Amino acid sequence: MYTTIISGPDLKEHLSKDWVVFDCRFNLADTSAGEAAYIAGHIPGATYLHLDNDLSSKVTPESGRHPLPDMEQLVSRLAKAGVSNNSQVIVYDDCGGAMAARAWWLLGCLGHKKVAVLDGGYAAWLNAGGEESQFREPGTEGDLSGQFQPEYSLTVDQLQTELSQNSISLVDARGEERFRGEVEPIDPVAGHIPGAVNRPLTDNLDQGVFKSPDRLRAEWQSIIGDLAPSHVVHMCGSGITACHNQLAMTIAGLKGSRIYAGSWSEWIRNPERPVATD
Repeated sequence: MYTTIISGPDLKEHLSKDWVVFDCRFNLADTSAGEAAYIAGHIPGATYLHLDNDLSSKVTPESGRHPLPDMEQLVSRLAKAGVSNNSQVIVYDDCGGAMAARAWWLLGCLGHKKVAVLDGGYAAWLNAGGEESQFREPGTEGDLSGQFQPEYSLTVDQLQTELSQNSISLVDARGEERFRGEVEPIDPVAGHIPGAVNRPLTDNLDQGVFKSPDRLRAEWQSIIGDLAPSHVVHMCGSGITACHNQLAMTIAGLKGSRIYAGSWSEWIRNPERPVATD
């Protein structure tokens, strides 16, 4: 059972018709690029999951850029693609797991633990000698019956309460320049939530794959100290790459952290919420 990451060679060796694979490639600047890449070539049997259409719901005036999806619709979508309650699920992208980690986290929120991110993404599959397919053969519908477990995620009100109680460490996965408010290429307000610390998701990787569990554990403990993982909350721009930091902590054996799903793009919807630029 794979519950965090899987290497390209291991996937090639163990991939079977009973495993369910999802292609999560996506480009924020070109929202059709990921599906186009899937059509051009993907892991045989893989189904495409679109970040906006499958792994998020429609944006509202109060929400961030990638609100949580309707969980009943997500369960139905996953089941139609072949996911059953005992299925081994593999998710992959082409950007170090930044997008695939969202699918990994959402499946975990539904109580499905047998899901792993392909370490190194689609390139790792090809480098392992895996075949490339341009077809999607219809599979057998699964019986997934997961239910959303809200304790895995925080609302903005919950976050504000826990911040006021000084009971959590809030970790922002965006790049350093965005965190400091020096640049902001996506959202209308630059900066970060006061009290947050910065751990860019790229720090979890070494040459495109996750660092060893020991390295990740040492680096994360230098950030959170003796704080229990359950008191660590991850965020980013819109709740996507925050999942990468949670995955890294889980690989390191630091399980139980949570995600502020609305993240920066939701936080700044209310101008009364404070913003830091130091």
